[in-house]
Amino acid sequence: MAEEKKVTFTNEDDDSAEINLQANQPAPEVDENVSENNTAVELEQLKAELAAKDDRLLRLQADFDNFRKRTAREKSELATIIEQAFLKDLLPLLDNLSRASEAAENGENADVETLRKGIEMIKQETVAVMGKHGLEPIDTQGKPFDPNFHQAVGAVKDETKEDGLIAAELQRGYIARGRVIRPSMVQVVNN
Repeated sequence: MAEEKKVTFTNEDDDSAEINLQANQPAPEVDENVSENNTAVELEQLKAELAAKDDRLLRLQADFDNFRKRTAREKSELATIIEQAFLKDLLPLLDNLSRASEAAENGENADVETLRKGIEMIKQETVAVMGKHGLEPIDTQGKPFDPNFHQAVGAVKDETKEDGLIAAELQRGYIARGRVIRPSMVQVVNN
């Protein structure tokens, strides 16, 4: 087995490197003057490259921070615009509810049928506004129970229907853009 010899080189920055040389191999012959000049030139080139890369890294980090801040600000502004549009669509509903309330208080044509029709119109308008913004009711009529869309709050016996079918809807559930916002509260047939 050949004997190894360790040679350590140290530069101006006190960085060192060890090279293992085998004893049976002669060390490379190097003209020390040429070697020192080449090393100094290479060292300066490497320092310049490192400084350029450090500068580039700092610029990239700053650009990324600016991008992240700008994206967060744009998201916030978009959310505000969407919220304002939704509230603007709700204003006619508020106006109609106010009119209905005033009519009931003042006794102007305050018969029950007129109030019922007014409330039904407000309900239809509300459903239309909500539908415009992606809200859809969950259909339960004659459907089998699905825990992804329904919340069972009771069981009933009904010999005319199959087990697992929804017998009654106690509270309407809604989906918005494919996501369940509120599951339907239902009673399920369990014979």
